Amino acid sequence: MKSIKAAALAVLSAAALTTGAATVAEAQPVGVIKPWNAPENPPISPATNAPERWVEHVDHKNVLSYNVYSPSMRRDIPIAVIPATNAAGQRVQGAPTLYLLNGAGGAEQNQDWLTLNPSREFFAGKGVNVVIPQAGAFSYYTDWVDENVRGRYLNGPQKWETFLTKELPGPIERMLGANDRRAIAGFSMSGTTALVLPEHNPGMYKAAASFSGCAATSSVQGYNFARLTVNRAAWEQNYQSITPEQMWGPMGGPYNRYNDALVNAEKLRGTQLYVSSGTGLAGRADQVSYLMGIGAPEWAAYYSAGVLQVEGGVIEAAINSCTHDLKAKLDGLNIPAHYELRNVGTHSWPYWREDLGKAWQTTLAPALGV
Repeated sequence: MKSIKAAALAVLSAAALTTGAATVAEAQPVGVIKPWNAPENPPISPATNAPERWVEHVDHKNVLSYNVYSPSMRRDIPIAVIPATNAAGQRVQGAPTLYLLNGAGGAEQNQDWLTLNPSREFFAGKGVNVVIPQAGAFSYYTDWVDENVRGRYLNGPQKWETFLTKELPGPIERMLGANDRRAIAGFSMSGTTALVLPEHNPGMYKAAASFSGCAATSSVQGYNFARLTVNRAAWEQNYQSITPEQMWGPMGGPYNRYNDALVNAEKLRGTQLYVSSGTGLAGRADQVSYLMGIGAPEWAAYYSAGVLQVEGGVIEAAINSCTHDLKAKLDGLNIPAHYELRNVGTHSWPYWREDLGKAWQTTLAPALGV
């Protein structure tokens, strides 16, 4: 494992090279885009040992699939793309790009933006290219200190910030004929990333949307929340096999603080922001009656409601605290943001689907000029 100091200096030096939207990856090795027929050669989910379900949405017209070779991670990364179209369904050149990040389980656990949200239908006719990395479960989409992570979901170098900000944008945007306007959005684990990447790369993103994400990753609460998340990538749930120390170094250390969006909130100035969270109290979508109303059997509705109201409630309550801390910091810095601070709501998909629609209308579309 490289030293924390060396890792911090390396990342800070790399960040300095990515100074704006017009010069992505100029001095860095970039990714290589490879044609890929995902339905014919699908990735296999480590959770189910079956093909990942998102490939069912790939029709090579409305949803495209590519493998993009990452020089920093030395492997192909699966990418789904919803290409920009106009109201008539025709492809649009010179459109902006939205990078849409999955949460903790990601496509590997069939918990992604194509499987659990009607993203293809939502973005149809909106004149925006949507790029969804379909790997990176439990990674926080960050550059890890330990380059030899080994687990059920994470193996080898994890250099997600390098990939997302230096290796991927130039090649994918040139291939799509995109313009230089970008936004980024994520939820839960990637709600943190959606704040950190704009801080590290000023001017790269016109807007950032964080749904139920915790900004304060160097706090005791935030760091140990990350511990719970990344350990889920391990073969054994022992909180020792894969740890946040491997990801960001020691809690409160320089690299951990570099990846704390609350500490570095000043660097969000100039980026249009959407920030949301619930309180953890059960809302309509967390009730047995709601779940049965959308077709769940009675036993499944009771079980799911219990998980949502207990586990999802505890997680979202912690996120709610993080979100209010971020709001207080941004308010103190006179940095505006659109907030959706719900009185109820657990850490679950119905709220993130709602967030995507609100974020698009209030923040993302205006910032992208569509």
